[in-house]
Amino acid sequence: MNIFEAFILGLVQGLTEYLPVSSSGHLQIAKELMGVELTDNIAFDVILHCATVLSTVVVLWGSVKRVVSGFFSFKKGPDMTYALKIIVSMIPVGIVGLLLKDTFNEMLASNYVMLVVGAMLLLTAALLTFAQYAKPRQKETISWGDAMVIGTAQAVATMPGLSRSGTTIATGLILGNKRAVVAEFSFLMVILPILGQSLLDLMGGNFGANLGVGFWPLCVGFVTAFVSGCLACKFMLNIVNRGKLIWFAVYCLIVGLVSIGSYIF
Repeated sequence: MNIFEAFILGLVQGLTEYLPVSSSGHLQIAKELMGVELTDNIAFDVILHCATVLSTVVVLWGSVKRVVSGFFSFKKGPDMTYALKIIVSMIPVGIVGLLLKDTFNEMLASNYVMLVVGAMLLLTAALLTFAQYAKPRQKETISWGDAMVIGTAQAVATMPGLSRSGTTIATGLILGNKRAVVAEFSFLMVILPILGQSLLDLMGGNFGANLGVGFWPLCVGFVTAFVSGCLACKFMLNIVNRGKLIWFAVYCLIVGLVSIGSYIF
């Protein structure tokens, strides 16, 4: 992998981790276009995900600090409750990750992956469209039940091509939660799952052997993913608050059809 390829993949990861267009789907598309086998480069994959986690922490530092301090305060209160709801929301994706990780990896390596990615992008478009026109109830607080449902949506979104942020935000909006509240919750709930997945990747592969990607491509990929992730996170928070998800639905529809077409033709 050269520096240019690292830059492109870092940019794709940073932008699509937060925009509701599926980071896994777009990384797969970028990989196909450039002929880069990202799944073989464990070190690079982990570096990109750690960069996006760091961008979340930086942009939402106040909320992250609130969650961490609330959890470790061991005192009953709104901050402790919020932290526990985030933990509850992570249970489904943890279960799915442990049970179906190999299945999803096989799917990514299959010759029909572009068909799967395209179909899931179409599903993302449908969810975003439904959320756009769903009548909001503007609930100020994520309930325990909503936390579990949104967490289940995140688990389903491990399917290649199904946007995690798009699925969780759309689910939260359909449940009647306030836009700003559900967007923040969606971004916070992914921090530990991403770090956990990265740890599993390291444990399941030879990290040292995969450093053959090269020092500078790793650096470029990390910096690009971090900077673009910060910009995308801030942009997405603003977009959700303004209720302009329909344009992402149109984008996912187009890319989904192109992906399916590339497989068929």
